Amino acid sequence: MQIEVLKSKIHRVRVTEADLNYIGSITIDEDLMDAANLIEGEKVQIVNINNGERIETYVIKGVRGSKDVCLNGPAARRVAVGDIIIIISYAQMDFEDAKEFKPTVIFPNEETNELN
Repeated sequence: MQIEVLKSKIHRVRVTEADLNYIGSITIDEDLMDAANLIEGEKVQIVNINNGERIETYVIKGVRGSKDVCLNGPAARRVAVGDIIIIISYAQMDFEDAKEFKPTVIFPNEETNELN
């Protein structure tokens, strides 16, 4: 049996930009991506702490060290610059393997998006 479990989470990061005229997705600083074990193109769920919105999209690699977190395309209507969000990815795995799996969860400074 396969189940879906938490794979990666960036807990409480600040939105630095919202670009309605971009072709969808979320741009994330490559340092944050590496720390959270996320890859470009990976499906993620965005949970907006400020307004309760939940969005599914995919990751685009941002400039390393920029601290950028930008919601693009239609998702830009669901956030405001300065909102605090949680970025979550899930993985499918065998039930027994899932019992032993440890997700990657990071807690950047939510004011600066810097890694602690």
